[in-house]
Amino acid sequence: MTSPAPALPRILLLTDRTQLPPGADLVQTVLRCVRAGLRAVVLRELDLPDEARAQLAKEIRRRTTAHDFLVISAHRRLAYADGVHLSSTQPGLGSGPEKLFGRSCHDHEEVRRAVAEGAAYVTASPVAPTESKPGYGPALGVDGLHRLVREAGATPVFALGGVTAARATEMRGAGAYGIAVMGAVMRSADPAATFGRLHAAVEGFATAKRCRPFGETDPPIRAPGGSSADGSPAR
Repeated sequence: MTSPAPALPRILLLTDRTQLPPGADLVQTVLRCVRAGLRAVVLRELDLPDEARAQLAKEIRRRTTAHDFLVISAHRRLAYADGVHLSSTQPGLGSGPEKLFGRSCHDHEEVRRAVAEGAAYVTASPVAPTESKPGYGPALGVDGLHRLVREAGATPVFALGGVTAARATEMRGAGAYGIAVMGAVMRSADPAATFGRLHAAVEGFATAKRCRPFGETDPPIRAPGGSSADGSPAR
């Protein structure tokens, strides 16, 4: 790395244009979220050639110059990106021009590896069942997330998988530095409003925890054994 890693925001938005509503545009979706507080995007679109991905990164970069904004490329180095987000199985990057790199993690061994490599952050997933990757898991639950946060030590952990505003509060309460979200925003007919609710939950989680609304419909995040964080059985 050639320069100090920039400060990380509390939410990473992972892109997937295949989940957008009909007629929606990926760059415009990102920009709508920027107006709602987004400050970092992980550009996926891995089916595209790198030239096309670089053009997307360039356009997002051009349209976010008024903000302290991070563009992170999934899996591969990319022009106009500040960093790279690696999968759990990819080899390390070695020395390069990027300002930071992060890594996807699913268990203790992967977290230990990422920390030893000097990752600027890790994502821990899936914390809850996810529509973007149905059947992927088992879900970590809040207890599993908390254990990975402890394993990571000072390295920021972003909780990923099944993220909603209510669950974001639980994830932050389990020690996550922030959340990473894809499908909930990508599939939304109003991505700015969806992102805004997540942003409010993450930034104000302490207040939200003290003042949890009555009638909350989101189920508690289930641990792999089928019980919730408070030990109650799954129904």
